[in-house]
Amino acid sequence: QLVESGGGLVQPGGSLRLSCAASGVTLDNYAIGWFRQAPGKGREGVLCVGGKSGRTDYADSVKGRFTFARDNAKNTVYLQMNSLKPEDTGIYYCAALYWSDSCGDMDYWGKGTLVTVSS
Repeated sequence: QLVESGGGLVQPGGSLRLSCAASGVTLDNYAIGWFRQAPGKGREGVLCVGGKSGRTDYADSVKGRFTFARDNAKNTVYLQMNSLKPEDTGIYYCAALYWSDSCGDMDYWGKGTLVTVSS
């Protein structure tokens, strides 16, 4: 099970840190993806961390602003979001895929946390 937290309302230019806590799985064996879905739009990938390579790939729209982090002791991953823009508004989901370096057809999904960027 994956549970996201940390969403909320933030002004443009502000920061938020989202958390994704896992139970029943050990995340360091999984590819981790952060995804988001803006109102009225489809889901898009924000970043993917390879479960074997450890490589992090960011969507162009968030490069230089968003950063992935993890705490294996807490079995939790994070999404640090800086310089937020109104177009970053949406529901953010974390997901995991066992022993993969890609983020397609994920095994586990959280229920999401809402991020609203607005003045």
